[in-house]
Amino acid sequence: MFAGLILNDYAALEFPESVPGNFGTGVAGSVASGRLAYLLGLEGPAVTVDTACSSSLVAMHLAAQSLRTGECDLAVAGGATVLCTPVSFVEFSRQGVLSPDGRSRSFAAGANGAGWAEGAGVVVLERLS
Repeated sequence: MFAGLILNDYAALEFPESVPGNFGTGVAGSVASGRLAYLLGLEGPAVTVDTACSSSLVAMHLAAQSLRTGECDLAVAGGATVLCTPVSFVEFSRQGVLSPDGRSRSFAAGANGAGWAEGAGVVVLERLS
């Protein structure tokens, strides 16, 4: 299990006191891959990667590398972005890097900043003969 993770702002949310034993690991990004591997009954490497915007891509690269070296025969790689507080938007707005109309135009002449979105993606990778 190779998981890309970035901007964990769940820790900023208020949780009821009825979840005291789950808060520490519930908001820790470092254990995300292990929790997912356990849930799916997977064995082998469980790696969480945070390389900012390229986290999911790097997770997939590490999964492919693990397949090539024979460390595993099957790998699950992916990531998700959930923007549950406005903190990231406010900070990037202060830096002046958000697109005024909310649209990204990467590498285009009309590019004027980033436009963020939420999403998730997971791939299952297998070594071919």
